[in-house]
Amino acid sequence: MSESVYKVIEVVGASPESWEKAAAIAIATAAKSLQDIRVGEVTSMDVHLDGTTIIYRTKIKLSFKYHTDE
Repeated sequence: MSESVYKVIEVVGASPESWEKAAAIAIATAAKSLQDIRVGEVTSMDVHLDGTTIIYRTKIKLSFKYHTDE
């Protein structure tokens, strides 16, 4: 493996359907502005109660390759 550097950020996705859907939304949204996403690690899942509605939330650490302007 060649030398490289990766940056890690944390994002939270929310969905009224499921934790999986919340994770997919978080990754898809982040992918619109990040390049070379390599790894996603779910760090926590919880629910937000909005009256009688349950909102599933998934917190994910995303790792993407850091590119220099060479």
